[in-house]
Amino acid sequence: MLKQVKDHLVKLLNGNSVPVEYLELKKYFRFNEPINFEFKKEDGEIIAISTNFRHGSIITSAKTQEELDKNIEDAILTSFEVPSSYKKMAGLHKVGQVQHQYAIV
Repeated sequence: MLKQVKDHLVKLLNGNSVPVEYLELKKYFRFNEPINFEFKKEDGEIIAISTNFRHGSIITSAKTQEELDKNIEDAILTSFEVPSSYKKMAGLHKVGQVQHQYAIV
């Protein structure tokens, strides 16, 4: 909660400008395929592991698929150091039901 308040304050103080990290996120998806995730169930949780992220691995987990989708979006933003207040602007979302892909459109 405190991080979200801080992120919104930074966004407000920046005015119309966007952080460089946001631009890097957009650039990544412009030149690369959607990020694919492999899911595993372990100890009552679903674990998502990226399979094609060019900068390493993105790993997150949750108890439900809905929560996992939110956590994956959050983890992608975090990997680019994009503040959560830019989540809606980024337009990041799930693009493949069977393949578990996440991208920006």
